[in-house]
Amino acid sequence: MQPLNPRNFAGGVTLAGYFADSPGDAGGPSIIDTPQPHFEPIATRFRDRTDAGIRLGDALEAYANRRDVLVLALPRGGVPVAAQAAIKLNAPLDILLVRKLGVPFHRELGMGAIATRGIRIINKEVVDALGISTEDIEAVAREEQHELERREKAYRGDVPAAKLQGKTVILVDDGIATGSTMLAAIAAARQLKAAHIVVAVPTVAASTYHKMREVADDVVALIKPEEFYAVGQWYESFPQTTDQEVRQLLAEATQRRLARTNHENKAA
Repeated sequence: MQPLNPRNFAGGVTLAGYFADSPGDAGGPSIIDTPQPHFEPIATRFRDRTDAGIRLGDALEAYANRRDVLVLALPRGGVPVAAQAAIKLNAPLDILLVRKLGVPFHRELGMGAIATRGIRIINKEVVDALGISTEDIEAVAREEQHELERREKAYRGDVPAAKLQGKTVILVDDGIATGSTMLAAIAAARQLKAAHIVVAVPTVAASTYHKMREVADDVVALIKPEEFYAVGQWYESFPQTTDQEVRQLLAEATQRRLARTNHENKAA
């Protein structure tokens, strides 16, 4: 396995990852002394999102076989991870639509996020560090709102969203960099009256992990590195998840839920 190239970062990135990936003459402030990326041994990384979901499901064992548990994936990359975790937990799977607000000149770096019900989270640290204007934020937010609505229709069709009220909700993504997207998801789940909110991810930046613990009821993360540049650095294979994959995984989850319900009805 060849060492990862910081120029090939994939998935959400941190500010440190942005500066490592930006030469001084291409927008990254050259006066900032960015440490060279350190990559963990392959044993501490995941083969792909399926492997990560299986391992995450094992770590969530305390939530298995509970009727109040609902696994909510953050599309798109969170869906393959959440699908495997839901199977492990014998829990229903649904999605919570959240869209990262990417920095205009480096869209993988999140400056905030939006979610259903008009929720918006802004990462002031990123906005201030890069001097992003209110006009730029609004332009990106409008674009992402259109995409959120498109995906809601593409993934759900006419199927209503699962009710969160009174549920133990497990929010799953393939990893967390700055945390803006997950913070928006938590805020949405709170508004929808979830009783208990669990954040579950294969990997998260250590500083962001502590931030998540302040706002979620429980946080389960398998890898919490101090030196975190991008989510994709913790996977051997990290291709973009497609809309078709999301639809297929949700359809398979629906079939499992119906089969489980029929089995329970026959046993009653």
